[in-house]
Amino acid sequence: MTTVDLPLLPLGRGQDPSSERGVECPGDLPAASDPDLVARARAAKDALGDRVFVLGHHYQRDEVIQFADVTGDSFKLAREAAARPDAEYVVFCGVHFMAESADILTAPHQQVVLPDLAAGCSMADMARLAQVERAWEALADAGLADSVVPVTYMNSSADIKAFCGRHGGVVCTSSNAEVALEWAFGQKPDAKVLFLPDQHLGRNTAVLQMGMSLEDCVVWNPLLPGGGLPAEQLRDARMILWKGHCSVHGRFAPEVVDELRATMPGVRVLVHPECRHEVVTRADEVGSTEYIIKAVEAAPPGTRWAIGTELNLVRRLAEDHPEQEIAFLDKTVCYCSTMNRIDLPHLVWALESLVTGTVVNRIEVDPDTEREALVALQRMLDLPGRSHRD
Repeated sequence: MTTVDLPLLPLGRGQDPSSERGVECPGDLPAASDPDLVARARAAKDALGDRVFVLGHHYQRDEVIQFADVTGDSFKLAREAAARPDAEYVVFCGVHFMAESADILTAPHQQVVLPDLAAGCSMADMARLAQVERAWEALADAGLADSVVPVTYMNSSADIKAFCGRHGGVVCTSSNAEVALEWAFGQKPDAKVLFLPDQHLGRNTAVLQMGMSLEDCVVWNPLLPGGGLPAEQLRDARMILWKGHCSVHGRFAPEVVDELRATMPGVRVLVHPECRHEVVTRADEVGSTEYIIKAVEAAPPGTRWAIGTELNLVRRLAEDHPEQEIAFLDKTVCYCSTMNRIDLPHLVWALESLVTGTVVNRIEVDPDTEREALVALQRMLDLPGRSHRD
């Protein structure tokens, strides 16, 4: 990977005052696991054969991703698992909401395992069901609930997806957010959208893809009465954005884009739409993780990239494409700390337990939540046009 002359902060030490609150780098990636575990993981996976199907999210570390039968984004992986009903066990190397989606979409006889239950998602955790229900009640008290359509990003818990199913809403991915919003605005006269839980994806889609203004978007803070918004602002808004963000993508800063353009002439800046609006508007290309991968794969030799997404993926792209010049769009080298909880020791433990007939860390969504979440997911699958990649 290309080294650029930027003021890197030591891993796990110091803070970048320009970064979004709550996105401090927690520290370095833990050291690689004992090599003996590689042999144990391979032996356990071989012993299970077709009974197990291992899913690996793009942000997983290399020592784990090497055992994945399929790699991809969260929704793609869940659908891949559903397409393999013969697999008795689905081991999801990702985070909790992803394993929930896999459980929702797979058959009842399939058991979904998350190797480490502590592998959560900070963004998904920023929208709790009780908070969203209180917000809905507040919107009803303001006389607005009848005009609001909830839209939740795939990166949300099963009960938030179920909430959208109950209230006439839909799920979206970063690839089809525009189509989902167009659908939502067509559901009611003078419709407004409550977009959960990532404010940045909602704002970037509304403004940059649908032609709205920043003034059409307001941010609902669940920690404040009435979301911290006066009634007039709520009445005038078209997009009510939940105050949530990705702890990785929220780190990228517009100043770094400017610095990289000065130090890497001809660089193309490629970022995920979960990045802040000020970063996205400075980028050359914006797209989902799958989009980022395909853009790099299709680029000619000698292309210079600065990529704003999770570091494991950026490093893997740099290693796979030495003919290109690839830099990480951050002043601090920082991994997704929750995604990286899935390490080789946890994967080996999960696989070896399955070999002995013990299912550990099974993820089960209760039937009512599953049924209502499926309503919102099916609405997304029925949307016209765009693919349903993350």
